[in-house]
Amino acid sequence: MKYQHAQIVIRRLLIYASILVLSNHLSQPQLENTVQDRLSNKQKFALAAKVQVMSDHLHPSTHTATHIVSNQVSPLCGHNLYAGDQALIDNTHLNGGHWAENDLQRYGEVCGRPEMIERGYAANEFKPIFESHDRIGNRIDLVRYHPSYHQLMQLALSEGLHSSPWTTPRPGANVTRAAKNYLHCQLEAGHSCPVTMTFASVPSIKLNQGIAEEWIPKILNRGYDGSNRPYFEKSSLTIGMGMTEKQGGSDVRSNTSTALYTGGESYELLGHKWFMSAPMCDGFLVLAQAPGGLSCFLVPRWRPDGSKNALEIQRLKIKAGNVSNASSEVEMRGALGWLLGEEGRGVNAIIKMVALTRFDCMVGSSGGQRQAVVQAMYHTSQRKAFGQKLIDQPLMRNVLGDLQLEVEGSIALTMRMARAMDQEDQEHEQMLLRLGAAVGKYWICKRSPHHAYEAMECLGGNGVIENFITARLYRDAPINAIWEGSGNIQALDVLRAITKTPSVVNHWLDEMASSVGVDSRFDKAINLLKNELADLDQFEYRARHIIDQMAITMQTHLLLQAGNEAVSNAFIQSRLESKGAHSTGTLPRNIDIETLLKRGDPLSL
Repeated sequence: MKYQHAQIVIRRLLIYASILVLSNHLSQPQLENTVQDRLSNKQKFALAAKVQVMSDHLHPSTHTATHIVSNQVSPLCGHNLYAGDQALIDNTHLNGGHWAENDLQRYGEVCGRPEMIERGYAANEFKPIFESHDRIGNRIDLVRYHPSYHQLMQLALSEGLHSSPWTTPRPGANVTRAAKNYLHCQLEAGHSCPVTMTFASVPSIKLNQGIAEEWIPKILNRGYDGSNRPYFEKSSLTIGMGMTEKQGGSDVRSNTSTALYTGGESYELLGHKWFMSAPMCDGFLVLAQAPGGLSCFLVPRWRPDGSKNALEIQRLKIKAGNVSNASSEVEMRGALGWLLGEEGRGVNAIIKMVALTRFDCMVGSSGGQRQAVVQAMYHTSQRKAFGQKLIDQPLMRNVLGDLQLEVEGSIALTMRMARAMDQEDQEHEQMLLRLGAAVGKYWICKRSPHHAYEAMECLGGNGVIENFITARLYRDAPINAIWEGSGNIQALDVLRAITKTPSVVNHWLDEMASSVGVDSRFDKAINLLKNELADLDQFEYRARHIIDQMAITMQTHLLLQAGNEAVSNAFIQSRLESKGAHSTGTLPRNIDIETLLKRGDPLSL
């Protein structure tokens, strides 16, 4: 019995000892001293033999290394986003931004730096946090962001992405801003929301001269102050927007928030906003029902006396994408607001801001498409499967070429609208932009989610993992398609413009007239489009189909004018002749796939 008991003790000690050794808590000599203190001589003798046998097996076997990392792709960083994007370079030059070449080359390098890319990841990983009250119970309505978010905001504003066309207007000013914004948003999409709104707010705020004199210089300042202080203590300001209410959505004329006149230019706003974007901005453009009808107001976050304005955040929205940017639900409990424009003309006052934000949706979605191609091209050029690099396999080449072709059309249309913004004093450009902002926002943004998915699939399982940027691109892609009016709203806006001002159609067709006769397939598409536009039967029911054809024919025209036959021919065969119904990776056999791949390769400098 004593011997059996000793065996049990030894067995238990051996188990305990093996755990200690394997977990590095005890060395072999320490183990022996610890165990021997508790054993008799006979037990020690028996244990010594067992410990020797056991120790022979504690050393790591050569077979314990299950694998070495191979055929995985290192993160892409340290590249120049501008220099590696031939489509962007071409369209920037074609539309009047050639003078900014050196600055764009510089900024392309900045946006490819590892630390900049990491800030985009961190801003999304550490989401905004809402604090309604301070620790002793005072209402503060504070949203806290990760430092990376503030660093990205600082970068954007220091580059003038919110102000440059206003502060230094010249031919190509909007084109170059769009190009830089296109590069910048590839770092991270969420913080672009307050950058865009700040840029777009200027025309509306100028409708109130007194407010404009105090606010506009600070809005245009190339600085960023994310502190929680009153606007009059800051040298730079950002602007948000609150239009949507839960009962109406895009139907802003059904808004129930009210504005009571309190004297001078001041009103007291009461009501609920279902979406208030970027709630830590310094002021917000808000629509509310005044005695004279729906009106537009600038609502500051702090009152002129230094007290907090009565904007009470109810919660932050939990979104599928765009998570670095806080979207809030807000109640206005007697909030101070200053009238912009006239009572009853709120839509007119804010419409210019809406047009500019819609344009930035085009820029952001085009940039998202480009970054998706960057990741897909780079990954497939580094990874092998079935004996060769993925990018050398015929079917993958078809997919990659198709993804790049989508970017070619998107950036061409976006930059043409940027040129129209630079020349908006001309009637043709103004009319072109009137349709183009809605057509482009509808088409480019709507094409982006599927484009992001196809690019994500090029990375296989890695593509859906959150620390690969393709997962974030996919989550972010639907946001621009919905924000500032979903697809139906954009299509109806185009029809409204056509029926209200029929001459806009003439300007749209006149723009494409220079390409008539260049390619018979394009000529045929133009004739079909004219017939569609002339047929008013069930016009609204057919709206999406009409807008599809307007977008595709305009993109075709712009690619024809750019003069790259490989690109225009591939676009015509895959988009125009198929009427946009093709699946990604179904390009026809006789196109110049090599040219498309070279133009999409981020490292082909």
